[in-house]
Amino acid sequence: MKPEPIQHVIIAGGGTAGWMTAAALSKAFAGSPMKITLVESDEIGTIGVGEATIPAIHFFNTMLGIDQAEFMRTCQATFKLGIEFVDWGDIGRRYIHPFTTYGRDLNNVFFHELWLKYAGMKAAAGEVSTLDDYNLCCVAARNNRFTHPVGGERVPVGAIKYAFHFDASLYARFLRTYSEKRDVTRLEGKIRDVRSEAETGFLQALVLEDGQTIEGDLFIDCTGQRALLIEQSLKSGFVAWRHWLPCDRAVAVPCANAAPAAPYTRSTADTAGWRWRIPLQHRVGNGYVFSSAFIDDEAAERRLLESLDGEPLAAPRRIPFVTGRRKAFWIKNCVAIGLASGFLEPLESTSIHLIQTGVLKLLALFPDKGFEAADIAAYNRHTEAEYERLRDFLILHYKVTQRDDTLFWRYCQAMEVPDSVNEAIELFAARGRMLVTADHLFTGASWMSVMTGQGLTPRGYNSLVDTIPNAELEAHMRSVRDYIAQTTQAMPFHHDYVARFCRETQHAD
Repeated sequence: MKPEPIQHVIIAGGGTAGWMTAAALSKAFAGSPMKITLVESDEIGTIGVGEATIPAIHFFNTMLGIDQAEFMRTCQATFKLGIEFVDWGDIGRRYIHPFTTYGRDLNNVFFHELWLKYAGMKAAAGEVSTLDDYNLCCVAARNNRFTHPVGGERVPVGAIKYAFHFDASLYARFLRTYSEKRDVTRLEGKIRDVRSEAETGFLQALVLEDGQTIEGDLFIDCTGQRALLIEQSLKSGFVAWRHWLPCDRAVAVPCANAAPAAPYTRSTADTAGWRWRIPLQHRVGNGYVFSSAFIDDEAAERRLLESLDGEPLAAPRRIPFVTGRRKAFWIKNCVAIGLASGFLEPLESTSIHLIQTGVLKLLALFPDKGFEAADIAAYNRHTEAEYERLRDFLILHYKVTQRDDTLFWRYCQAMEVPDSVNEAIELFAARGRMLVTADHLFTGASWMSVMTGQGLTPRGYNSLVDTIPNAELEAHMRSVRDYIAQTTQAMPFHHDYVARFCRETQHAD
């Protein structure tokens, strides 16, 4: 039987989630008779603090055919090589979680296993070996250097991998322009009611406050934490994770640049949560993610304001949230994208990524009017697994800490965590091993970065390392370290590179 195609897609809500969805659908269905309508209201604000990304954003922008320089100019973007974590393992300890791999393997032994023995050798001699010194992104970030990787270039250590910091509201506006050029219709208005078919429960139409009724076949819920369609109408239900991720509020404020923008995000652990710092071309984004069980809004706001590098550019915004996910992300003819599907704090810059993967899964399983149950089940199964893998990685940051200076950190040290997290910690603590499967967004190198950076030292190392003579190991580590240091010194400063890249490509246009 020939399937009956979807004729009208209605996206409820704008912001980053709504316009990323609209842009992707308008690109994928270019030339199709399918209509796409996005309904949003300027009176309803968006959270818009998701300003840091991970390298997967390249795939999305490339899929849309977006010119990188135009995107960076329009969205006031800077480059990002990773996240610096300050005071997480203990006060005074800092490390960078980078986007590229560490060092270079030797004789079929993984580099991190080489480093574990080498670090022990150095410690016995009264010296310190830092894992960050063997990662190109870490060293470049610490020195405020950046350059684009050269296509096809073979390098003896992990090549530069990068993402972006950008103004999320400008990105949404950029994608709105992109989408409207491709025949997406935007309707201004608040949704007053959601109509469903009496017999099937399928969504039928949105009713706006001005009385206008918009009927559709497929509805995308991008209404943020309100989850107007997936929760308020279809009663998905919610799985909360506050017992593992205790933060439930944030306060955010932009400030003026007091120094050239650095090519990394900073996350600083505080008394009852953590503070972010995201440098853009025109300002710095700042926020404090905290647990209301350990600090009140006023104290958190004061703490954030006193930590700013420059003058605040707006009044602080308070953002309550509940960490967790919907029990179902796709119900009948409705799919939730973005914060309507769930919330994970932006500790590892995954908010925009979850929008992206939601949209890409929807394209891969795009329905016809038959709405096959197998497609819906597959979408829900894969999205649930993705949320839980990311949840585990975030929990790791709170659990692996030596901090006991506040009630918040003592709670995090003592809290029970999922078996999947405990097993990963115990495996690494024994011999520095990791078994992270290929379907994880964050690889073994990422887990190692956090566990090592926060002070978890394995009791031993892989005995295969002992087959390599100490002199050969010493020479190998030195060659890796020297190559990274020399490569970094040849890079331009990040702020100079951003200015030149945006200026020269604009003139080329």
